[in-house]
Amino acid sequence: MTETDIITRYFPGLTETQMRRFAELGPLYREWNEKVNVVSRKDIDNLYPHHILHSLAIAKLFSPVSGTEILDLGTGGGFPGIPLAIIWPDVKFHLIDRVGKKIKVASEIASAIGLENVTFQHGDIGECHRKFDYVVSRGVTDLEKLAPMARRNISPRHRNKLPNGLICLKGGDLTDEVSRSGASRDLLEQPLSEWFAEPFFETKKLIYLPC
Repeated sequence: MTETDIITRYFPGLTETQMRRFAELGPLYREWNEKVNVVSRKDIDNLYPHHILHSLAIAKLFSPVSGTEILDLGTGGGFPGIPLAIIWPDVKFHLIDRVGKKIKVASEIASAIGLENVTFQHGDIGECHRKFDYVVSRGVTDLEKLAPMARRNISPRHRNKLPNGLICLKGGDLTDEVSRSGASRDLLEQPLSEWFAEPFFETKKLIYLPC
């Protein structure tokens, strides 16, 4: 049994290149995490279920067309952007984070595994002036702040069946957070436990907000 078995359990039919890239993430993140803390050191042994598979929950929501452009807001060490870039090689990703050390780790790891559909930016979201089909994030901030930030970078032109919008990964009871955001009418709240059987996902949610 290998670390990547949890990926192939939920995403069968991966190519050899995709499998190689997923397998290389473990050693690379462990090596870099000794220098820069991008994953909690207590959680590094759970890298595949808690970080890589968690990021790939977005790939359970929809399948974007070739050429789709996605902004990963507050990517940290490359989540969810790098796992998604592996599974969607025909999609263009731009990863941004205000912490220079973390964006360097993400960039180095993407380069080491040969990802060519990812670009990186050290800075705040307000410093990115491009438009994207979707903005994705993982545990960055609450929806009340996140939604307005994301809308600035979402293109009005749609190319996918799923309308352009914000897709974020969150945990816990989101009732108050969703209420404060004022977006409850349009928002989709998807429990990840319906997609993944591991106990970690019992309290995890995917939020999709069309913009």
